[in-house]
Amino acid sequence: MTMNPQGGKAFGILKAQQDDFLEEINKSFLEDAKYNTDGDLEQKLRAFKQKYMEFDLNGQGDIDIMGLKRMLEKLGAAKTHLELKKMIKEVTGDMGETISYCAFVKMMLGKRSAIAKMIMMYEDKTKEPEKPTGPPTRKSFRDLP
Repeated sequence: MTMNPQGGKAFGILKAQQDDFLEEINKSFLEDAKYNTDGDLEQKLRAFKQKYMEFDLNGQGDIDIMGLKRMLEKLGAAKTHLELKKMIKEVTGDMGETISYCAFVKMMLGKRSAIAKMIMMYEDKTKEPEKPTGPPTRKSFRDLP
């Protein structure tokens, strides 16, 4: 008797399959002469894959309107339903209602989209500011306001 995976296990299997699929797409970008001149392309593609998988809420391989909504809410830039549809059309060239991984990578490497800028903003917001190390600097009376 074969048991079907349930709950978290099924989701884990789905995410592993998605990871493999996106990795194959990344390899095609690494082999593409249009993109492979970028020195840190491999590192960028890894980061793009991770972000994409985070916002692909249903694990189907596309970011739908709800995934885009969640992404923008995390950025503190909530949008209306019509604005979200317009953003998806910008990325897909009016060819669909979801953002495929290929379209996502092309958008991110092209640096022409407002969505790409928002994602980069999000990345910068999540980084911890560097804390000074070592002893505090000496101050004199001239340094006082």
